[in-house]
Parts: sequence; C-alpha cells; structure tokens
Amino acid sequence: MSTSPLIIIAIDGGAASGKSSTSRLLAERFNLLHVDTGSFYRQITFELLRRGVAYSDLPAVKAALAHVQLTTRLNGRSAQMLIDGQPAGDEIRSQQVNEHVSHYAAIPEVRSALLAYQRGQVNVAKQYHFRGLVMEGRDIGSVIFPQADFRFFLHADPIERAKRRAAEGRQDSIAERDRLDTTRKNAPLVVPAGATDIDSTFLTLEQVVEKLATLITAKLP
Repeated sequence: MSTSPLIIIAIDGGAASGKSSTSRLLAERFNLLHVDTGSFYRQITFELLRRGVAYSDLPAVKAALAHVQLTTRLNGRSAQMLIDGQPAGDEIRSQQVNEHVSHYAAIPEVRSALLAYQRGQVNVAKQYHFRGLVMEGRDIGSVIFPQADFRFFLHADPIERAKRRAAEGRQDSIAERDRLDTTRKNAPLVVPAGATDIDSTFLTLEQVVEKLATLITAKLP
C-alpha cells in the first residue's frame, strides 16, 4: 500500500479499453478525483498543432513546451488541465488529434513536461477534500504512480475496441496507436508488474466497475 494518506488508483490500458468510463464511475463510488491523463496529452497535441509545431521538429517542441503554463481547475469530479489559463474543448477529440497524439506522446520532453503535473494532482485531490484519486492513462501504474494503492490494466480485443469507438461516433486508428504506444522507448504502454489485468472484451461497463470496486473495497481499511 502507498504511504500516501490518500487512496491512489492507477488504471492503464489502450484506446477504448474502458478506462475513462470505469474511472469516472469509480470516482463517484469512492469520492475520488478523476484524472484523465489521455486528455492532457490530447490537449498538448492540439496546442502544438495549433502553433504549427511538428512532432518531428524536436527543438521547436522543446521551445514551445518551455513557454507553456499548466494549471488545473475542477470540473465536477474531474481535474481539467488549463494551458495558459485556457481549458480544452471538443477539438481535442478530433481526427487530427487522434492521428497525432501518439507521436507527440512518444517525445520524452513531452512526457517529462507532464510528469510533475500529473503527480501534482494528488495535491488537487487534497485541496478539494477528495478521499483520493483515480488516474487513467498508459503509464500510470508503471511510471507516474508505481506505488499506487491499486493498479489495474484494462484491455480488450482490438476489434471490440474499434466497435466501441464507432458506437461513440468517433474514428480512431486503434491498431496504429497500440503499435506506437507499446513500442515507444520512453514509458511504453505495458502491464505494470504486479498490476491486476482485466480483459473487458466480453464484460459490460457495470461488470468491469463491480469487479474493480470489489477488489478495492476488500483492501480498504
């Protein structure tokens, strides 16, 4: 268990594995701050694209990141990142961002820029008197909070995940994003050693939430 006075739950997995919906429902059940780190990378991606900074131009990426200020505001139970005081909109879910986010997320300087910010969400949870936080992403249990009280990895068949995206009315190159996320040198998408691996392919959202909630409740004091 973590030495932190707050409960920290790490949920990792690929695109459309059920991380976001599961994390939001767990946040409601256990009075936790919900932190969607995927949205952070999407927001950074959109900002760099807006500035005309290509992911292949590392000096330009570094220069842009040096002048970006990251802060947080609360949106319901969720932590919302602000870049230079501005929140993200629906544009971070665009096809353009979908196609580029894994490329920008593979840049070590981008990940470094977000590392301390993501860990700092513990202070946001304390500030707003949450019982703890549930953070979802691709390297939470392996890099951001390797000593989290609970570490889960959600996965599902790629075909099923593609169906989920289609049902949401969104397009996502799931196979390509999986390839990029699992093969990057810095903080690749992996099942963290000791994490609980959950296959959600044939489970409903409610079943996934109940499975995780049961495991969490069993270990809480």
